[in-house]
Amino acid sequence: MACQSRRPHSHPNQHTEAELKLIRDLRRRNPSLGMVELWHRLRLRGYTRRPESLFRVMRKLGMFPAAEKKPAYKPKPYEQMTYPGQRVQVDVKVVPRRCIADSELRLFQYTAIDEFTRLRFLAAYPEQSTYSSADFLKRLFKWYARRGIRVECVQTDNGFEFTNRFSNSKHDLPTLFEATAAQLGIHHKLIRPYTPRHNGKVERSHREDQKHFYACHSFYSLDDFDKQLAVHNRRSNNFPMRPLAWRSPREFTVQYV
Repeated sequence: MACQSRRPHSHPNQHTEAELKLIRDLRRRNPSLGMVELWHRLRLRGYTRRPESLFRVMRKLGMFPAAEKKPAYKPKPYEQMTYPGQRVQVDVKVVPRRCIADSELRLFQYTAIDEFTRLRFLAAYPEQSTYSSADFLKRLFKWYARRGIRVECVQTDNGFEFTNRFSNSKHDLPTLFEATAAQLGIHHKLIRPYTPRHNGKVERSHREDQKHFYACHSFYSLDDFDKQLAVHNRRSNNFPMRPLAWRSPREFTVQYV
């Protein structure tokens, strides 16, 4: 005869039929009870096992409803820009502390990227504020204009450096950034709160900056950071990109201005 498994078919300490009946009956009468409250009521009826044991046997008996599957996220078609300057995404990147030689120094990279051409303008600042943002807006407006691009719209997140949208006390007051945009005739568009993917192009560019710039550079002052950032800016604008049919943003821009 073939050897048969000697593994026991039951455990001496497993739940008895009386215990299982008690659990089923109480669960049927109280389907909305939480685990701890159910265990507490069972104890009042003579149940002596721990909550962990109760959980395991209830799971084995199929008493927990299957978790509802969340519907897969289906992104809406993104509005594609059709000419340079139609919309420029703007954001701020905090420079990693490990890149800064002076422990007291704080540095910030302001970034503007034209959605159509991917042409970027980067600038260094010692603070992240609406004053810095307004100054950056003036600079990017002139920078793109020198390259034949009229900036019509800037898109930002809802940070306090851009808007008072979520301020409790200044909700109705425009920030210096918003006032500057109005003076320059630029439409300021805010993305949906807590949805950075709506500013995806500038967010992606910041990830590339982290890999190819901040991972291998150190900065000793604001002036040093500004000079190194300018070199990085020129390099990135002359680097071929797949969305542009393997042309650089600068090469792609020349065709339209």
